[in-house]
Amino acid sequence: MSQREIPFLFMRGGTSRGPYFNAADLPSDRDTIAEILLKAVGAGHPLNIDGIGGGNAVTNKVAMLSKSADDDADIDYFFAQVSVTDQLVDFRPTCGNILSGVGPAAIEMGLMPAVDPVTEVRIRLVNTGALVVAKIQTPGGIVRYDGDTAIDGVPGTAARIDLQFMGVVGAVTGKMLPTGNLRDQFEGVEVTCMDVAMPIVCARADAFGLSGYESVQDLEANRDFMAKMETVRLAAGRAMGMGDVRKSVTPKFALFALAKAGGTIAARYFMPWQAHPTMAVTGAQCLASCAITPGSIADGLLTRPSASPATVTIEHPSGTIDVVVDYGITDTGLELKSAGLVRTARKLAAGQLFVSN
Repeated sequence: MSQREIPFLFMRGGTSRGPYFNAADLPSDRDTIAEILLKAVGAGHPLNIDGIGGGNAVTNKVAMLSKSADDDADIDYFFAQVSVTDQLVDFRPTCGNILSGVGPAAIEMGLMPAVDPVTEVRIRLVNTGALVVAKIQTPGGIVRYDGDTAIDGVPGTAARIDLQFMGVVGAVTGKMLPTGNLRDQFEGVEVTCMDVAMPIVCARADAFGLSGYESVQDLEANRDFMAKMETVRLAAGRAMGMGDVRKSVTPKFALFALAKAGGTIAARYFMPWQAHPTMAVTGAQCLASCAITPGSIADGLLTRPSASPATVTIEHPSGTIDVVVDYGITDTGLELKSAGLVRTARKLAAGQLFVSN
């Protein structure tokens, strides 16, 4: 059986991991791309034994990069979420953790020149149309991966990467509140449906009889909860104008609870059929926005900041993540200007990926 060779970088971006491709090395049509990515990851087996996937949604992510034709951007970043056990590739969402590695990968691929000591890379998120400015440490014009920045969910430290997100409101649905309401009720559960960087159905943990501090393993083992959550998500997806989302990883789902470790609010995030071991970067922006919006499902779970920009610290299963939110409160609600986060990334491998023809 002949095999196809595709150059790739294998990188950790934030708390996710996966292959990064130069889009020029892949076909142009999405159906053929999907076939290649399913083989590359080894989708269809819980261990992804015949591919380079990691048997978890956070390790089955793919970035495809190209020079941007947009005057406001340097690099186009096209994201794909590949299923672990199903033959499913979802091109609708984006991923902020994998985004963390886009700047370094673009420089490594020769798509973007580096300057000393910091390279600013303007990235267009093809899936959502949002623009992100990434600041990459490049002393001497070389990507630096070692450093003293730690992020919860990743052991050790690495070089700091600053991400500033703009134009993320209504990234998928075109509206911050896709249903037109601050609160809705589906299957007897009250939620806030919000679209900031990522469309999410937000609920309180106690609405499901949970504390909001459960481990990933406990949440996934709670089959009654997981089934109920999916029922609510499907109903919310239709109300958000997203249609039948049974085979889509969006909208995501999240649970809020009172912070207990000095943060602003505690959250559990779902991808949606697995619990996230940490917190998604795009998800964190939406959850931070929901938390500080008066009248949302988060009412009573936090003391909202009184000035902007504000740092919202979200507690998650592996620690915390900080989101710096620049916003205003108007007669029509929250007006989000931008959201900033600090991440890290590391190049793990480079070479040729082999997939069967």
